[in-house]
Amino acid sequence: MTGTTRSSGDLDVRRKRLLFQCWHRGTREMDLILGQFADAEIGTLTDHEVDELEQLIELTDHELYAAVTGDAALPAQFQGGLFERIKTYGNMDRDA
Repeated sequence: MTGTTRSSGDLDVRRKRLLFQCWHRGTREMDLILGQFADAEIGTLTDHEVDELEQLIELTDHELYAAVTGDAALPAQFQGGLFERIKTYGNMDRDA
């Protein structure tokens, strides 16, 4: 996979920027985790969730990846809600 499979034509500027940033993290693992989540969910995120995602992607790839894999915890303000959706997104069986 080389990147987004979603068109950004129907997105506002903020969501377009986030979609790009989620696919261009710096490590391929986080590109895939955040990018695939963003492809599927960016158009339906609430404004509050967009705020959360903007803050979340300010963390380093090392911090995010360690939290996704369960090797470390994120700071309290990032735990729950949106991060839990991102964390479990890759483990969902979409064919079921």
